[in-house]
Amino acid sequence: MTRPLALASAVPSLRQGARLAAAGLVGAAMALWAAQGRASEDVIKSYGIATFGTLKYPADYKQLNYVNADAPKGGEISLWAPGTFDSMNPYTRKGRAGALSSMMFESMLTSTADEIGASYCLICTTLEYPANKDWVIFDMNPAAKFADGTPVTAEDALYTYELFLNDGLPSFRAVLGRLVEKAEVLSPLQIKFTFKADAPRRDVIESVGGLPIFSKKWFVDNKAGLDESRLEPALGSGPYVLDRYDINQRIVYKRNPDYWGKDLPINVGRNNFDSIRIEYFGDSNAAFEGFKSGAYTFRIENSSKTWATGYDFPAIQNGNVIKAELNDGTIATGQSFVMNLRRPMFQDIRVREAIGLMFNFEWSNETLFFGLYERINSFWENSELAAQGLPTDGELKLLQPLVDKGLLDKTILTDEAVMAPRSSDRQLDRKNLRQASKLLEEAGWIVGDDGLRRKDGKTLRIELIDDSPTFDRVINPFIENLRRLGVDAVYNRIDSAQYTDRTRNFDFDIITDQFPMGYEPGSGLKQFFGSETADESVFNAMGLKDPAVDSLIDTIIAAKTKPEMITGVRALDRVLRVKRFWIPQWYKDKHTVAYYNMFEHPDPLPPYSLGYLDFWWVNPQKEAALKASGAF
Repeated sequence: MTRPLALASAVPSLRQGARLAAAGLVGAAMALWAAQGRASEDVIKSYGIATFGTLKYPADYKQLNYVNADAPKGGEISLWAPGTFDSMNPYTRKGRAGALSSMMFESMLTSTADEIGASYCLICTTLEYPANKDWVIFDMNPAAKFADGTPVTAEDALYTYELFLNDGLPSFRAVLGRLVEKAEVLSPLQIKFTFKADAPRRDVIESVGGLPIFSKKWFVDNKAGLDESRLEPALGSGPYVLDRYDINQRIVYKRNPDYWGKDLPINVGRNNFDSIRIEYFGDSNAAFEGFKSGAYTFRIENSSKTWATGYDFPAIQNGNVIKAELNDGTIATGQSFVMNLRRPMFQDIRVREAIGLMFNFEWSNETLFFGLYERINSFWENSELAAQGLPTDGELKLLQPLVDKGLLDKTILTDEAVMAPRSSDRQLDRKNLRQASKLLEEAGWIVGDDGLRRKDGKTLRIELIDDSPTFDRVINPFIENLRRLGVDAVYNRIDSAQYTDRTRNFDFDIITDQFPMGYEPGSGLKQFFGSETADESVFNAMGLKDPAVDSLIDTIIAAKTKPEMITGVRALDRVLRVKRFWIPQWYKDKHTVAYYNMFEHPDPLPPYSLGYLDFWWVNPQKEAALKASGAF
């Protein structure tokens, strides 16, 4: 049972400044000046960049290793999404963006599903940068076009960057603003980013190269801003465009037959579906019934109960639907109950630890999940980045100065990494109950005659909110255990719109959230765990503000080698876990999927992506047979 990852948002505004010089002589002069200025530096010119090591694919690669270059184009894949939508702008906190509404946009660089830390040119053909990464120039592909056929230019890239810098999510703006000194157009197809002298260099190029690029003309003509809710999507250059939508019912994207990048080596064997349809349902139970009836054709199953007991319907039995477990080599999503540190009662770590003791994973796994899950312990679970046992010598070198400054308790140097508490096979573990009771009493929360704990005359009232009925069977036993502890605990299941509003405004005590971490984390850590953006960042749900965490994040960003980065991440993981602001839930190293028997995929799949919207395809003969049988 997992929650779908939330759409990442980022935000822009309007460009007020330099204009692109359109005259050919002026453009040529600028390009010549730029080339002369670079001649004296040791400049690297490449088709991609790897954070550590080298790129897997050579400059003359023809396709990615894991795709089927002969995959047929055509057919439709359909999915489900929960709740509602009222916007097609995924880069604002206003409104609820439609599913996949960011898929229409491309960036200078893109990644692959079989490498870590590698970025290849997509809209650019090459990038140029000095060894010290003080700046980068992207040389853009003259063939790149927006969906309306207009060219993608350096002015569009600059305009988009300034939108994000001025109107992006506050947490994103803060990170971007600390990296870039200036951005400038050198020629119609060249843009240069100069980085601040004190900006960490490891992922600065990837950070700006990963920005989506919008059409400046579209924004100007429509008097549009980034930080607004609207149903007309901005103009992008990606392989799919919006076809149609019915509010709160469905969204359909169609493959652009004139997509400029369809023959690029990076795109061979990809973007195979003619259309991608999303059907909206009120909850997962209703969505499952819809899948059984053929309302949509591909389902990632996030309910262990449904996976274990629900897939016995006729379409499974007659082979029309395939049920499959596919290997998943990715980092666990960090799904967890998250406590809002902005609330006074959670500022005492003893309270947080006591609350965490009351969630019984072992009982839940056997009783509710059919033994399908493993417990999450680390923010980098299922990877080499997870802290293990006692600190290594490298970790101690990072942690000791923070202890000396009084930012961390000295036990961080001698204790093993915090693990999630273990419980018995009974819903209420008596040992954990006694330990939690002792912690709350030490914190001043005393049990009254009515069985509830009070401090300064107020009960220890905690509300847990969620919008998914499939989580009821998990949350209700947790609430019962908390009440046995004397906590005035309540569970409030609310609709999706309320949930979105309350979580964005940090109006909650405990929610279920996720911390999707990367294999080579960098500046993005500031949005999840950094103090500077904690009051605005939708990713830092708990509102963590901790100088020791900030210091370790800076160390990780500044790491020049992969071993340095790994050591820094393990130290950060160790510190985050000791803060006990989360109650880690569960994960599995398998993708549990069900789909109508017309989809095919490369075998084996790449290690870092299921790729069902990327490099799967429809077998037209199987699709025709299913349609003829009335399967959907």
